[in-house]
Amino acid sequence: MTYFGTISGLAEHYRAVRGHMEQLAAALTPEDQCVQSMPDASPAKWHRAHTTWFFEEFVLRPNLPDYVPFDPAFRFLFNSYYETVGDRHPRPARGLITRPGAEEVRAYRRHVDDAMTRLLAEREQDVAGLVELGLQHEQQHQELLVTDMMHVFAQSPLVPAVLPGWREPVVAAGPARFVELPGGIVAVGHDGAGFAFDNEAPCHEALLRPYRLADRLVRNADWLAFIEDGGYRTAGLWMSDGWSVVQAEGWQAPMYWRDGEAGSRQVGPGGLEPLESAAPVRHISWYEADAYARWAGARLPTEFELEAAAGHDAMHELQGHAWQWTGSAYLPYPGFRPVEGAIGEYNGKFMINQMVLRGGSLATPPGHARPTYRNFFPAGTRWQFTGLRLAQDVA
Repeated sequence: MTYFGTISGLAEHYRAVRGHMEQLAAALTPEDQCVQSMPDASPAKWHRAHTTWFFEEFVLRPNLPDYVPFDPAFRFLFNSYYETVGDRHPRPARGLITRPGAEEVRAYRRHVDDAMTRLLAEREQDVAGLVELGLQHEQQHQELLVTDMMHVFAQSPLVPAVLPGWREPVVAAGPARFVELPGGIVAVGHDGAGFAFDNEAPCHEALLRPYRLADRLVRNADWLAFIEDGGYRTAGLWMSDGWSVVQAEGWQAPMYWRDGEAGSRQVGPGGLEPLESAAPVRHISWYEADAYARWAGARLPTEFELEAAAGHDAMHELQGHAWQWTGSAYLPYPGFRPVEGAIGEYNGKFMINQMVLRGGSLATPPGHARPTYRNFFPAGTRWQFTGLRLAQDVA
């Protein structure tokens, strides 16, 4: 991975990121924080503890000789998937970890934060790269905390708000238009300046054919037209795997759309609210995005097409609304090599059976996304803030 060699104000940055996690969890009760609503999601309490475990395991244990772990059992309880570290509690059973409680997790975070403050005061330059990785990791889990708790609350008849007072971001009005882009040989991947995850490198050349890219994301109103035209009932629009899932799961709309006496509504960070027709569609799978693109006479852009267009003045909503599904499978770049040790397990071993998303969502922490960022999920994923932008070939 690429790290900052010197980070100005690293201690302040550490406190800000760690504090933001606690702010996101502020409206959650201890009971809320224990619930795991499906195997792919994790309890809010687990996110808070696991990100703390990351600093304890990878930064404090190797670099602060007199560090005393808060609780030796946490090394097992809050390991996620690091085989090199050792055994772990099964992911689908994280909701059964009723102890430690939410307040004890808060004490755990304080314990680790106090030790990190001391370490940064003594050896900031030595650990700067690992600390920045830990903070970027925590920001990923901040978004997951929001999306996982939304899935929990969507199961409740009360549909509570994860983030009380949240409002739909304002977007540009009017129809989308396609912008023609020249293609050619372009440099893609991270150039090594600043932080990047290992899956963003190495920087290399890619050949793009001329293409057209929509200047904004597909809207809820557009998706409603797809539904009304029988999009979820027309097998010819779907990949075979996707059509099987549609039939098995009974999909008829994006994941969090609801109908009721008050009209169409949508579950969001602020609870159950009216569905804004002009807002970008969210919580759709790759299968749905691909079928919609085919229905619209278009296709999904490749991840390199989106990266090449990131600096174009005509492109809107590149970040801050929804992750954008691409037509690119999640694979290593030419010359990719995972780093040595447990940290090498971070991204590389997941480069199979997943699709790439680009951009950033309304739950992505400020400053976390960048044009080279490669998010990835299986094609059937819907509980994330996932949407799409259309692309077309140029004859």
